[in-house]
Amino acid sequence: MDLSLSDEQKQLQESAERFAREKYTFENRRKIVATERGWLPENWAQFAELGWLGMAFSEEDGGYGGGPIETMIVMEQFGKGLVLEPFLPTVVLGGGMIARAGSADQKAALLAPMIEGKKQFAFAWLERQSRYNLADVSLKATKEGNGWSLSGHKGVVYNAASADEIIVLARTAGSAREPKGLTLFVVDAKAKGLSRRDYPTQDALRASELTFDKVSVGADAVLGKVDEAFPTVEEAVDRAIVALCAEATGCMDAINAATLEYIKTRKQFGVAIGKFQVLQHRMVDCFTNAQEARSMTLMASLKIDDKDPTVRAKAASGAKVQIGKSGKFCGQSAVQMHGGMGVTDEMAVSHYFKRLTMIDLMFGNQQHHLTRYSNLAMAA
Repeated sequence: MDLSLSDEQKQLQESAERFAREKYTFENRRKIVATERGWLPENWAQFAELGWLGMAFSEEDGGYGGGPIETMIVMEQFGKGLVLEPFLPTVVLGGGMIARAGSADQKAALLAPMIEGKKQFAFAWLERQSRYNLADVSLKATKEGNGWSLSGHKGVVYNAASADEIIVLARTAGSAREPKGLTLFVVDAKAKGLSRRDYPTQDALRASELTFDKVSVGADAVLGKVDEAFPTVEEAVDRAIVALCAEATGCMDAINAATLEYIKTRKQFGVAIGKFQVLQHRMVDCFTNAQEARSMTLMASLKIDDKDPTVRAKAASGAKVQIGKSGKFCGQSAVQMHGGMGVTDEMAVSHYFKRLTMIDLMFGNQQHHLTRYSNLAMAA
């Protein structure tokens, strides 16, 4: 199997690397974090101009016919720069679910403007009691005439403050934690009865708590089939996990490079601490962990389009386990080799460490996915 990138993929990699290098210097990122949105509209417009917002969608859906490898390439470079624009919630999650479950009218109304950079999404699935269980949903959607009424709470909804539409996972039938009976709804972010509390996350992104108080939506707001949303959600989240793994490999490359540069210049007892053999060995271990993570991410990217949902799920969970292990090792090693200053806000490594920690927690931590992988393997 030839795993080398095509000429077009190399060009994509170069353009994404150039964007992260030029637009996301450490000081520039701090300024972007301090803005009201927490990201820059001009950067989002550039994503659309470069075709990044539509690269992973089919030509029939108005995209450019790419796939998971293209997403992996871009997300890895985003990880190196700690890019703040809401690519994951809008393109990978929101756009992905619309492309797979949406009607022709929904794709025309939602997907096409997203690819043009004119519309953003947020995905509201997590609740207080859910932890990592995608099916643990208590927000209720009840029939109201020809439409639906939504009531309940969603937490840690990334990009809700900037989103035009919020894709909400609600229970329309069945009991709590039951995969059957879940339905996706596309809700206007300014809908009557929808209240929002915004806050920054530890890794400088923006999230919100959402409360739905009898929010009314029409029948055309249903995304996919009523009561049968779980397979769509599970596939979308698995794809998001693989994209996060790619971002984490970029973070690891950057934090390893910063640490290597530091130990070459930091002196102790009159010599650079990089001369100490124990630190040389630790850097080799960091490099090895990063390469293991990259290999697992590439494997998952190649398998995530498989028609068998078990193959997709095992690939995503296997990569997430390795990312959790490698990210923790590289992050903690970087902080240890920097000393106390490694956790200060003035040092870039602390921000990479925070992001790697948050990536491990998103959509299930290392232990959760190890258990999921084991269960899938035993059931096969």
